[in-house]
Amino acid sequence: MNNLTIKQVEAGRELRDFISFPWRIYQGDPNWVPPLRLEIKEKLNRQKNPFFEHAEMALFLARRGKEPAGRIAAIIDFNHNEYHKEKVVFFGLYESLNDEEVARLLLETVMAWGKKRGMEILRGPVSLSMNDECAFLLDGFDQPPAIMMPYNPPYYIDLMEKCGLTKARDLLAFFMDRSHKTREKVKEVVAKVKQATSFQMRTANLKNMSSEARKIAYIYNQSWANNWGFVPWTDKEMEFMGKNLKAFADPDLVIFAMHDGQEIGFALGLPNYNEITKSLNGRLFPFGIFKLLLNRRKITGLRAMVFGVLPRYQRTGVSYLLYDELETRAQAKGYQWAETSWQLEDNKAINSFTASIGGRIYKKYRIYEKKLIQLNQGEKNENI
Repeated sequence: MNNLTIKQVEAGRELRDFISFPWRIYQGDPNWVPPLRLEIKEKLNRQKNPFFEHAEMALFLARRGKEPAGRIAAIIDFNHNEYHKEKVVFFGLYESLNDEEVARLLLETVMAWGKKRGMEILRGPVSLSMNDECAFLLDGFDQPPAIMMPYNPPYYIDLMEKCGLTKARDLLAFFMDRSHKTREKVKEVVAKVKQATSFQMRTANLKNMSSEARKIAYIYNQSWANNWGFVPWTDKEMEFMGKNLKAFADPDLVIFAMHDGQEIGFALGLPNYNEITKSLNGRLFPFGIFKLLLNRRKITGLRAMVFGVLPRYQRTGVSYLLYDELETRAQAKGYQWAETSWQLEDNKAINSFTASIGGRIYKKYRIYEKKLIQLNQGEKNENI
């Protein structure tokens, strides 16, 4: 058997091999949606992505002989650790062959990298933060993922548990379509809320995305502050995300709730571009961009990606108004189904709300963790 080695990725061919490795894992998988290579490169670019203003990252690629066998990112998000008073090293961008030895080497490399920097917990996958794509798919392998949601082979779950990782949290995705039976009840609630309040709805102005992104970040940071794993969005991160979403967002599906002229809540629905990017095989150029533009009207699904309401308005019914506005607009534009994701398994309030508007759990995801034992004095890891 060829020797198994691991090396930190810097640039050039190593980075190309790191980015290209998933194509080996998912070859022939009908549900895999190849990521856009250009988007991954920008995400990993320390000069462009404002995440790296408060984070440190190292990429590692394992090989058997000359052939790539697995990849992983080691990440320390200082904002997360300061906010939660933890010392966590995250692992992310995980992909590997169905090989316990490879998985163990990848995870142990991240653990050693984290220990060297004083970390006490390994957690993941998180790619690159809890505000990005995170967790392994646990249940629901029979369908492709919605946009910006993870997908992986089922054997990743077995590999994590064989390597001694345990459940940190499960995440849920809810599905609803036009046939859900709660529509009339929701309309009754909406009518009562409208009668008792003076909230208004407005569409976000994507031509002024920088300003709108800051408003979304403010509401999001206030409304989700007490959730497990929450990391505040910085203004720069929200603007960075906004620029990327601007090309894909449907302006009618980015909605603010207003009260006395101030934004007090928002809903963001994103067309499920995975339905068409799947055929691009990761490349926008030279012809992928035209396929994207020509076929965007054929998208049937929507990801209800983020909702947020300022704390003092959270029990006023404004969440129902935002949802109703989003659903009404989506149906008018021809969307047939929606995924609401992701939601923490133990967030009873938001999960009950989603069930009340017709959502049913159809996919589950898991984030793993492991406590680290500090390196013994003089112990070294040549990979870090």
